[in-house]
Amino acid sequence: MTKNPEELYQERLKRVEDAIALRVPDRVPIVTFFSYFAARYAGITYEEYTYDAEKMLSAAIKVHEDFEPDMADIPGIYYLGPTLDALGFKQLRWPGRGVGPNKPYQFVEGEYMKAEEYDHFIEDPTDWIIRKYYPRICSEFEPFSQMAPFKFSFTYFNMGSLAPFGTPALQKAVDALKKAGEASMDALTYIMKFGQEMAKRGFPISLGGLTQAPYDTLGDYFRGTKGIMLDIYRRPEKLLRALDKLTPWMIELGVTSGKQSGNPFIFIPLHKGSDQFMNQDQFKTFYWPSLRKVMMGLIDAGMTPVVFVEADHTSRLEIMSDVPPGKVVYHLENTDIFKAKEILGDKVCLKGNVPMPILCLGTPDDVKAYCKKLIDVVGKNGGFIMDTSVSLEDAKIENARAMFDFTKDYGVYR
Repeated sequence: MTKNPEELYQERLKRVEDAIALRVPDRVPIVTFFSYFAARYAGITYEEYTYDAEKMLSAAIKVHEDFEPDMADIPGIYYLGPTLDALGFKQLRWPGRGVGPNKPYQFVEGEYMKAEEYDHFIEDPTDWIIRKYYPRICSEFEPFSQMAPFKFSFTYFNMGSLAPFGTPALQKAVDALKKAGEASMDALTYIMKFGQEMAKRGFPISLGGLTQAPYDTLGDYFRGTKGIMLDIYRRPEKLLRALDKLTPWMIELGVTSGKQSGNPFIFIPLHKGSDQFMNQDQFKTFYWPSLRKVMMGLIDAGMTPVVFVEADHTSRLEIMSDVPPGKVVYHLENTDIFKAKEILGDKVCLKGNVPMPILCLGTPDDVKAYCKKLIDVVGKNGGFIMDTSVSLEDAKIENARAMFDFTKDYGVYR
Protein backbone atom coordinates (compact mmCIF):
# COMPACT_ATOMS: atom_id res chain seq x y z
CA MET A 1 0.00 0.00 0.00
CA THR A 2 1.33 3.43 -0.93
CA LYS A 3 2.19 5.60 2.06
CA ASN A 4 1.13 9.22 2.24
CA PRO A 5 3.70 12.03 2.81
CA GLU A 6 3.02 12.28 6.54
CA GLU A 7 3.57 8.53 6.97
CA LEU A 8 6.79 8.71 4.95
CA TYR A 9 7.93 11.73 6.98
CA GLN A 10 7.43 9.97 10.30
CA GLU A 11 8.97 6.73 9.03
CA ARG A 12 12.11 8.53 7.83
CA LEU A 13 12.41 10.63 10.96
CA LYS A 14 12.03 7.59 13.21
CA ARG A 15 14.67 5.73 11.19
CA VAL A 16 17.20 8.49 11.79
CA GLU A 17 16.20 9.05 15.42
CA ASP A 18 16.54 5.32 16.13
CA ALA A 19 20.06 5.32 14.66
CA ILE A 20 21.07 8.37 16.71
CA ALA A 21 19.69 6.80 19.91
CA LEU A 22 21.74 3.66 19.15
CA ARG A 23 18.64 1.60 18.52
CA VAL A 24 18.28 -0.71 15.53
CA PRO A 25 16.08 0.95 12.89
CA ASP A 26 14.23 -0.88 10.12
CA ARG A 27 17.18 -0.19 7.83
CA VAL A 28 20.34 1.90 7.66
CA PRO A 29 19.33 5.53 7.08
CA ILE A 30 20.98 7.46 4.29
CA VAL A 31 21.44 11.21 4.55
CA THR A 32 23.90 13.34 2.61
CA PHE A 33 25.00 16.86 1.73
CA PHE A 34 23.99 17.21 -1.91
CA SER A 35 25.70 20.61 -2.16
CA TYR A 36 26.25 21.73 -5.77
CA PHE A 37 25.57 18.17 -6.97
CA ALA A 38 21.95 19.33 -7.10
CA ALA A 39 22.86 22.04 -9.62
CA ARG A 40 24.88 19.67 -11.79
CA TYR A 41 22.13 17.03 -11.64
CA ALA A 42 19.50 19.58 -12.73
CA GLY A 43 21.67 20.92 -15.56
CA ILE A 44 22.24 24.43 -14.22
CA THR A 45 25.46 26.19 -13.27
CA TYR A 46 26.69 26.63 -9.73
CA GLU A 47 26.35 30.37 -10.30
CA GLU A 48 22.67 29.99 -11.16
CA TYR A 49 22.21 27.88 -8.02
CA THR A 50 23.84 30.67 -6.03
CA TYR A 51 21.88 33.58 -7.55
CA ASP A 52 18.59 32.34 -8.98
CA ALA A 53 16.28 31.34 -6.13
CA GLU A 54 13.67 29.64 -8.32
CA LYS A 55 16.27 27.55 -10.15
CA MET A 56 17.91 26.68 -6.84
CA LEU A 57 14.60 25.59 -5.36
CA SER A 58 13.63 23.56 -8.41
CA ALA A 59 17.03 21.81 -8.56
CA ALA A 60 17.00 21.03 -4.83
CA ILE A 61 13.51 19.55 -5.01
CA LYS A 62 14.38 17.47 -8.06
CA VAL A 63 17.45 15.83 -6.52
CA HIS A 64 15.52 14.89 -3.39
CA GLU A 65 12.56 13.50 -5.32
CA ASP A 66 14.85 11.36 -7.46
CA PHE A 67 17.26 10.05 -4.79
CA GLU A 68 14.88 9.98 -1.80
CA PRO A 69 17.24 10.40 1.18
CA ASP A 70 15.85 9.91 4.65
CA MET A 71 16.34 13.60 5.40
CA ALA A 72 16.51 16.62 3.12
CA ASP A 73 19.67 18.69 2.78
CA ILE A 74 18.64 22.32 3.10
CA PRO A 75 20.16 24.31 0.19
CA GLY A 76 20.03 27.76 1.77
CA ILE A 77 23.78 27.97 2.39
CA TYR A 78 24.31 28.03 -1.36
CA TYR A 79 21.82 30.78 -2.26
CA LEU A 80 24.15 33.46 -0.92
CA GLY A 81 25.09 35.53 -3.94
CA PRO A 82 22.76 38.54 -3.56
CA THR A 83 23.52 38.94 0.14
CA LEU A 84 27.28 38.67 -0.35
CA ASP A 85 27.17 41.17 -3.21
CA ALA A 86 25.30 43.68 -1.05
CA LEU A 87 27.97 43.44 1.64
CA GLY A 88 30.99 43.60 -0.65
CA PHE A 89 32.00 40.42 1.17
CA LYS A 90 35.70 39.62 1.00
CA GLN A 91 35.98 36.46 3.14
CA LEU A 92 34.58 34.18 0.44
CA ARG A 93 34.97 33.62 -3.26
CA TRP A 94 31.87 32.07 -4.78
CA PRO A 95 30.56 30.95 -8.18
CA GLY A 96 30.88 33.83 -10.61
CA ARG A 97 32.70 36.02 -8.06
CA GLY A 98 36.35 35.13 -7.76
CA VAL A 99 35.93 31.57 -9.07
CA GLY A 100 34.36 30.19 -12.22
CA PRO A 101 30.61 29.72 -12.68
CA ASN A 102 30.91 25.98 -11.95
CA LYS A 103 33.34 26.13 -9.04
CA PRO A 104 32.24 25.91 -5.37
CA TYR A 105 32.75 28.74 -2.93
CA GLN A 106 36.18 29.14 -1.35
CA PHE A 107 36.99 30.63 2.06
CA VAL A 108 39.58 33.41 2.11
CA GLU A 109 41.43 33.01 5.38
CA GLY A 110 43.33 35.88 6.93
CA GLU A 111 44.46 37.43 10.19
CA TYR A 112 41.32 39.55 10.59
CA MET A 113 41.99 39.95 14.31
CA LYS A 114 45.43 41.21 15.28
CA ALA A 115 47.27 39.66 18.20
CA GLU A 116 47.23 42.97 20.05
CA GLU A 117 43.41 43.04 19.80
CA TYR A 118 42.85 40.10 22.17
CA ASP A 119 42.12 42.43 25.08
CA HIS A 120 39.56 44.39 23.04
CA PHE A 121 37.89 41.17 21.94
CA ILE A 122 37.80 39.68 25.44
CA GLU A 123 36.50 42.92 27.02
CA ASP A 124 33.85 43.76 24.42
CA PRO A 125 33.60 41.24 21.55
CA THR A 126 30.51 42.83 20.02
CA ASP A 127 32.20 46.22 19.75
CA TRP A 128 35.29 44.61 18.25
CA ILE A 129 33.18 42.73 15.67
CA ILE A 130 31.29 45.86 14.60
CA ARG A 131 34.13 48.39 14.50
CA LYS A 132 37.13 46.21 13.63
CA TYR A 133 36.03 42.93 12.06
CA TYR A 134 33.17 43.98 9.78
CA PRO A 135 35.22 46.75 8.11
CA ARG A 136 37.91 44.19 7.28
CA ILE A 137 35.68 41.53 5.73
CA CYS A 138 32.99 43.70 4.05
CA SER A 139 34.02 46.55 1.78
CA GLU A 140 30.64 48.23 2.27
CA PHE A 141 31.18 48.28 6.04
CA GLU A 142 34.60 49.93 6.04
CA PRO A 143 33.01 53.18 7.40
CA PHE A 144 32.00 51.28 10.56
CA SER A 145 35.58 51.84 11.73
CA GLN A 146 34.65 55.55 12.12
CA MET A 147 31.94 54.79 14.70
CA ALA A 148 32.30 55.46 18.38
CA PRO A 149 31.58 52.49 20.66
CA PHE A 150 27.85 52.14 21.24
CA LYS A 151 28.51 51.87 24.97
CA PHE A 152 29.21 55.62 24.96
CA SER A 153 25.71 56.48 23.71
CA PHE A 154 23.68 55.21 26.69
CA THR A 155 22.97 58.77 27.92
CA TYR A 156 21.67 61.89 26.24
CA PHE A 157 24.88 63.68 27.31
CA ASN A 158 26.76 61.60 24.76
CA MET A 159 24.39 61.68 21.80
CA GLY A 160 27.23 63.32 19.93
CA SER A 161 28.79 59.87 19.63
CA LEU A 162 26.16 59.19 16.97
CA ALA A 163 27.41 62.05 14.80
CA PRO A 164 29.39 59.80 12.42
CA PHE A 165 26.06 58.39 11.21
CA GLY A 166 25.44 61.81 9.70
CA THR A 167 28.35 61.37 7.28
CA PRO A 168 27.76 60.16 3.71
CA ALA A 169 30.14 57.23 4.20
CA LEU A 170 28.27 55.75 7.17
CA GLN A 171 24.89 56.45 5.62
CA LYS A 172 26.03 54.48 2.56
CA ALA A 173 27.13 51.64 4.85
CA VAL A 174 23.75 51.61 6.59
CA ASP A 175 22.06 51.50 3.19
CA ALA A 176 24.22 48.49 2.27
CA LEU A 177 23.13 46.84 5.51
CA LYS A 178 19.51 47.40 4.51
CA LYS A 179 20.10 45.83 1.07
CA ALA A 180 21.89 42.86 2.62
CA GLY A 181 19.01 42.41 5.07
CA GLU A 182 16.50 42.39 2.23
CA ALA A 183 18.55 39.83 0.30
CA SER A 184 18.93 37.71 3.42
CA MET A 185 15.18 37.87 4.06
CA ASP A 186 14.58 36.69 0.51
CA ALA A 187 16.95 33.76 1.06
CA LEU A 188 15.19 32.87 4.30
CA THR A 189 11.85 32.90 2.47
CA TYR A 190 13.14 30.28 0.04
CA ILE A 191 14.66 28.19 2.82
CA MET A 192 11.25 28.08 4.49
CA LYS A 193 9.59 27.32 1.17
CA PHE A 194 12.00 24.45 0.59
CA GLY A 195 11.15 23.00 4.00
CA GLN A 196 7.45 23.22 3.21
CA GLU A 197 7.93 21.54 -0.17
CA MET A 198 9.97 18.75 1.42
CA ALA A 199 7.32 18.16 4.09
CA LYS A 200 4.70 17.84 1.35
CA ARG A 201 6.84 15.06 -0.12
CA GLY A 202 7.51 13.29 3.16
CA PHE A 203 11.05 14.48 3.90
CA PRO A 204 12.16 15.89 7.27
CA ILE A 205 14.99 18.45 7.17
CA SER A 206 18.39 17.13 8.22
CA LEU A 207 19.68 20.20 10.09
CA GLY A 208 17.98 22.94 12.07
CA GLY A 209 20.95 25.15 12.80
CA LEU A 210 24.70 25.50 12.97
CA THR A 211 27.35 26.39 15.50
CA GLN A 212 31.08 25.79 15.85
CA ALA A 213 33.82 24.71 18.18
CA PRO A 214 35.03 27.93 19.86
CA TYR A 215 38.62 27.24 18.76
CA ASP A 216 37.49 26.96 15.14
CA THR A 217 35.47 30.17 15.33
CA LEU A 218 38.50 32.06 16.61
CA GLY A 219 40.87 30.37 14.16
CA ASP A 220 38.68 30.33 11.06
CA TYR A 221 37.27 33.82 11.13
CA PHE A 222 39.41 35.97 13.39
CA ARG A 223 43.02 34.93 14.00
CA GLY A 224 43.58 32.61 11.02
CA THR A 225 45.31 29.23 11.18
CA LYS A 226 48.83 30.62 11.50
CA GLY A 227 47.80 33.21 14.07
CA ILE A 228 45.98 30.84 16.40
CA MET A 229 48.67 28.18 16.17
CA LEU A 230 51.25 30.75 17.24
CA ASP A 231 48.93 31.88 20.03
CA ILE A 232 49.13 28.39 21.56
CA TYR A 233 52.81 29.11 22.25
CA ARG A 234 52.98 32.90 22.54
CA ARG A 235 49.78 33.86 24.40
CA PRO A 236 48.05 30.68 25.66
CA GLU A 237 46.30 32.41 28.56
CA LYS A 238 44.66 35.01 26.33
CA LEU A 239 43.69 32.29 23.86
CA LEU A 240 41.96 30.34 26.64
CA ARG A 241 40.19 33.49 27.88
CA ALA A 242 38.94 34.18 24.35
CA LEU A 243 37.66 30.60 24.06
CA ASP A 244 35.84 31.01 27.37
CA LYS A 245 34.25 34.18 25.99
CA LEU A 246 33.14 32.43 22.81
CA THR A 247 31.79 29.23 24.38
CA PRO A 248 28.43 30.59 25.65
CA TRP A 249 27.99 32.40 22.33
CA MET A 250 28.39 29.14 20.43
CA ILE A 251 25.91 27.39 22.72
CA GLU A 252 23.39 30.20 22.31
CA LEU A 253 23.87 30.24 18.53
CA GLY A 254 23.04 26.53 18.23
CA VAL A 255 20.18 26.52 20.72
CA THR A 256 18.56 29.65 19.30
CA SER A 257 18.72 28.41 15.70
CA GLY A 258 17.31 25.03 16.72
CA LYS A 259 14.41 26.62 18.58
CA GLN A 260 13.65 29.04 15.75
CA SER A 261 13.63 26.30 13.13
CA GLY A 262 11.85 23.77 15.33
CA ASN A 263 14.55 21.28 14.32
CA PRO A 264 16.93 19.97 17.04
CA PHE A 265 19.72 18.72 14.75
CA ILE A 266 22.59 21.21 15.07
CA PHE A 267 25.56 21.01 12.70
CA ILE A 268 29.08 21.49 14.10
CA PRO A 269 31.91 21.28 11.52
CA LEU A 270 35.35 20.61 13.04
CA HIS A 271 38.21 22.31 11.22
CA LYS A 272 41.37 22.80 13.26
CA GLY A 273 41.51 20.06 15.89
CA SER A 274 42.76 17.16 13.76
CA ASP A 275 46.06 15.32 13.98
CA GLN A 276 47.43 17.60 11.27
CA PHE A 277 46.87 20.82 13.24
CA MET A 278 47.79 20.09 16.88
CA ASN A 279 49.19 17.42 19.15
CA GLN A 280 47.21 15.44 21.68
CA ASP A 281 48.02 17.64 24.68
CA GLN A 282 47.05 20.75 22.74
CA PHE A 283 43.77 19.10 21.73
CA LYS A 284 43.05 18.31 25.38
CA THR A 285 43.86 21.87 26.46
CA PHE A 286 42.68 24.21 23.71
CA TYR A 287 40.15 22.32 21.57
CA TRP A 288 38.15 19.61 23.30
CA PRO A 289 37.11 21.31 26.59
CA SER A 290 35.26 24.21 24.95
CA LEU A 291 33.86 21.98 22.18
CA ARG A 292 32.51 19.54 24.77
CA LYS A 293 30.91 22.43 26.69
CA VAL A 294 29.16 23.51 23.50
CA MET A 295 27.93 19.98 22.81
CA MET A 296 26.71 19.53 26.38
CA GLY A 297 25.00 22.92 26.28
CA LEU A 298 23.12 21.83 23.17
CA ILE A 299 22.20 18.47 24.65
CA ASP A 300 20.98 20.07 27.88
CA ALA A 301 18.69 22.27 25.75
CA GLY A 302 17.23 19.25 23.94
CA MET A 303 19.35 19.57 20.80
CA THR A 304 21.33 16.88 18.98
CA PRO A 305 24.88 17.84 17.96
CA VAL A 306 25.67 16.55 14.45
CA VAL A 307 29.44 16.88 14.46
CA PHE A 308 31.19 16.84 11.08
CA VAL A 309 34.60 15.44 12.05
CA GLU A 310 36.63 16.70 9.13
CA ALA A 311 40.11 15.36 8.26
CA ASP A 312 41.60 12.63 10.49
CA HIS A 313 40.73 12.52 14.20
CA THR A 314 41.55 8.84 14.73
CA SER A 315 43.96 9.58 17.58
CA ARG A 316 41.24 11.66 19.31
CA LEU A 317 38.57 8.96 19.47
CA GLU A 318 39.10 8.01 23.12
CA ILE A 319 38.89 11.67 24.16
CA MET A 320 35.82 12.27 21.99
CA SER A 321 34.03 9.34 23.61
CA ASP A 322 33.34 11.53 26.65
CA VAL A 323 29.75 12.31 25.68
CA PRO A 324 26.40 10.90 26.91
CA PRO A 325 25.28 7.79 24.98
CA GLY A 326 22.76 8.17 22.18
CA LYS A 327 22.83 11.97 22.05
CA VAL A 328 25.48 12.80 19.44
CA VAL A 329 26.25 12.09 15.78
CA TYR A 330 29.85 12.00 14.52
CA HIS A 331 30.04 12.35 10.74
CA LEU A 332 33.52 11.05 9.88
CA GLU A 333 35.53 12.14 6.85
CA ASN A 334 39.01 10.52 6.99
CA THR A 335 38.92 9.20 10.55
CA ASP A 336 39.11 5.40 10.67
CA ILE A 337 35.38 4.66 10.91
CA PHE A 338 35.95 0.98 11.67
CA LYS A 339 38.14 1.82 14.65
CA ALA A 340 35.59 4.44 15.61
CA LYS A 341 32.93 1.70 15.74
CA GLU A 342 35.10 -0.22 18.23
CA ILE A 343 35.69 2.79 20.48
CA LEU A 344 32.50 4.82 20.06
CA GLY A 345 29.92 2.24 19.04
CA ASP A 346 28.17 2.29 22.41
CA LYS A 347 28.33 6.08 22.72
CA VAL A 348 27.62 7.90 19.46
CA CYS A 349 25.89 7.37 16.15
CA LEU A 350 28.47 7.23 13.36
CA LYS A 351 27.81 8.79 9.97
CA GLY A 352 29.79 8.57 6.73
CA ASN A 353 32.23 7.87 5.19
CA VAL A 354 32.01 6.66 1.56
CA PRO A 355 35.24 8.10 0.09
CA MET A 356 34.97 10.74 -2.59
CA PRO A 357 37.76 9.14 -4.69
CA ILE A 358 35.50 6.08 -5.08
CA LEU A 359 32.43 8.19 -5.83
CA CYS A 360 34.30 10.38 -8.32
CA LEU A 361 36.62 7.87 -10.00
CA GLY A 362 35.30 4.40 -9.19
CA THR A 363 32.47 2.30 -10.56
CA PRO A 364 29.03 1.54 -9.10
CA ASP A 365 30.37 -1.87 -8.07
CA ASP A 366 33.23 -0.18 -6.17
CA VAL A 367 30.69 1.98 -4.35
CA LYS A 368 28.49 -1.00 -3.49
CA ALA A 369 31.47 -2.97 -2.15
CA TYR A 370 32.47 -0.15 0.20
CA CYS A 371 28.90 0.44 1.32
CA LYS A 372 28.53 -3.28 2.05
CA LYS A 373 31.55 -3.17 4.35
CA LEU A 374 30.19 -0.11 6.12
CA ILE A 375 26.80 -1.72 6.65
CA ASP A 376 28.25 -5.07 7.76
CA VAL A 377 30.75 -3.59 10.24
CA VAL A 378 29.73 -0.07 11.25
CA GLY A 379 26.01 -0.69 10.81
CA LYS A 380 26.00 -3.80 12.96
CA ASN A 381 23.48 -3.45 15.81
CA GLY A 382 22.42 0.01 14.62
CA GLY A 383 23.93 3.40 15.38
CA PHE A 384 24.98 4.15 11.79
CA ILE A 385 23.86 6.56 9.05
CA MET A 386 25.18 6.10 5.53
CA ASP A 387 26.76 9.20 4.00
CA THR A 388 29.69 10.37 1.93
CA SER A 389 32.97 11.44 3.50
CA VAL A 390 32.22 15.05 2.54
CA SER A 391 29.52 16.43 0.24
CA LEU A 392 28.25 14.58 -2.82
CA GLU A 393 29.24 17.54 -5.01
CA ASP A 394 31.69 15.95 -7.50
CA ALA A 395 30.39 12.38 -7.46
CA LYS A 396 29.43 10.58 -10.66
CA ILE A 397 25.68 10.45 -10.86
CA GLU A 398 25.65 6.68 -11.40
CA ASN A 399 27.85 6.21 -8.32
CA ALA A 400 25.61 8.40 -6.19
CA ARG A 401 22.63 6.36 -7.32
CA ALA A 402 24.47 3.12 -6.50
CA MET A 403 25.13 4.35 -2.95
CA PHE A 404 21.46 5.18 -2.40
CA ASP A 405 19.98 2.12 -4.05
CA PHE A 406 22.36 -0.36 -2.44
CA THR A 407 21.87 1.09 1.07
CA LYS A 408 18.09 0.86 0.78
CA ASP A 409 18.24 -2.70 -0.56
CA TYR A 410 21.06 -4.26 1.46
CA GLY A 411 20.87 -2.13 4.60
CA VAL A 412 17.65 -3.66 5.89
CA TYR A 413 17.91 -5.07 9.45
CA ARG A 414 16.42 -8.54 9.37
